[in-house]
Amino acid sequence: MKVIVVGCGRVGSALAGLLAAEGHDVQVVDRRPQAARRLPDSSRIRFHEGNGYSRAVLRTAGIEHADAFVAVTSGDNSNVVCARTAKETYRVPIVLARIYDPRRADIYRELGIPAIAGVRWTVHQIHRMLLHRHLSPELSFGNGETLLIRSDLPDYLVGRRLTDFDVDGEIRVVEVTRAGRSLIPAHGTPAQAGDLVTFAVAATALGRLRDFLDKELGT
Repeated sequence: MKVIVVGCGRVGSALAGLLAAEGHDVQVVDRRPQAARRLPDSSRIRFHEGNGYSRAVLRTAGIEHADAFVAVTSGDNSNVVCARTAKETYRVPIVLARIYDPRRADIYRELGIPAIAGVRWTVHQIHRMLLHRHLSPELSFGNGETLLIRSDLPDYLVGRRLTDFDVDGEIRVVEVTRAGRSLIPAHGTPAQAGDLVTFAVAATALGRLRDFLDKELGT
């Protein structure tokens, strides 16, 4: 993905580093040139000095070709202006914004812009929403390090034992809803067509779970 991150504080710099480490191209915008010192040394990260709602700065950052835009400055007003510019002017497919005052949440909601709060939790949530949008958590624990994810099973997994899907320390099947009834799978319980499975998964293993669920035989 090509991602623009506006705001290079704790959240913006951590998110940029995480995305770059996974091979994504990240353009970081901040009006303070010294903020660039927060960024890790990576050929996939480029820093731009300026305001995140400046069209000249955004064009330099390549917003016309961006897959996603994240506004995580230190101010709600700045974040909403940046996010609106990306969504309404440049039609960026994915636009996310950080929020500090929960009373402003309705503004973001009316604009169709998902809003996130908290530092470590924010990094995990934005990362999940960018890359794993179809894996929506039912619950999160701690600062978002562990999630409960519910998902239908692809056909190629039908007949396999549900406990075969466990990955030690990363992924575990904790429940399955079958024909409207919930059960905790035993060691030999096989997956059936139509199962809705609940996984406990480490946030760092979301990519592994996504690949596992998206995989189809012969691909």
